[in-house]
Amino acid sequence: MRLYLASTSPARLATLRAAGIEPVLLSSGVDEEAVAAAAGPLDGPALVQMLARAKAEAVLGTFVDGVPIDGVILGGDSAFELDGALYGKPHRPEIARERWLAQRGRTGLLHSGHWLIDHRGGRIGAATGGVSTASVTFAGNMTDDEIDAYIATGEPLTVAGAFTIDSLGAAFIERIEGDPHAVVGLSVSLLRELLLEFGIPWPSLWNRGLL
Repeated sequence: MRLYLASTSPARLATLRAAGIEPVLLSSGVDEEAVAAAAGPLDGPALVQMLARAKAEAVLGTFVDGVPIDGVILGGDSAFELDGALYGKPHRPEIARERWLAQRGRTGLLHSGHWLIDHRGGRIGAATGGVSTASVTFAGNMTDDEIDAYIATGEPLTVAGAFTIDSLGAAFIERIEGDPHAVVGLSVSLLRELLLEFGIPWPSLWNRGLL
C-alpha cells in the first residue's frame, strides 16, 4: 500500500518517515492564499480542511513513473490561531517578527487539516478528512534578540504561525496540549483513523527500509 503525499513539507515527510512510511511526494501547486480568499471567511478548522482537500484533489490524474496513482492520497494544511485571527506562512521577516512579538508568552491554537482519497487500483474512490488541533504556549522570556536571530535563520518564514516544534523553534515553545503531531502538520493518529474508514490497516503502510 503506497501513500501519496500531496505536499512538499519537510516536516510532514519527516513525520511519516519516523512512523515507518516512505511516501511518494507530489507537489499540489495549490495557491493557498488565492483558494482561501475565494472561499470567503472560514474558521480555523474549516479553512485547513478545505485547503487540505484542495491539495489532495489537485494531484488527481497524476502519473508517477508513467503509471496512475495506486494507493491513497493525503493532502494537509495548517494554520495558527491567536485571538480569533488566523495566520498561515508569514513569508516576510517583518511579518514574522510582528507575529512573534504578539505571541510571545501567550497561547494559541494550531489547526492541521487532513484529506484522504482512496485511489487504489488507479481509480478515484471514497474520500474522508479530519482536523487535529493542539494548543501551543510560547516562552514569555524570549528576548527581542532571540526573536531576531530566529527570524534570520529563515525557518519561520515558510511555516504556519512562524514557528516549528521539530527544529530551531522548539526551544521557544513552553508547552503543548493536545496532539503534538498536529503542530508538525500531520497527525499520525488521525491518519490511522482515516485509513481505517477505508478498511486499510496502519501496518500495511510500513515500507521504510523495504524500498
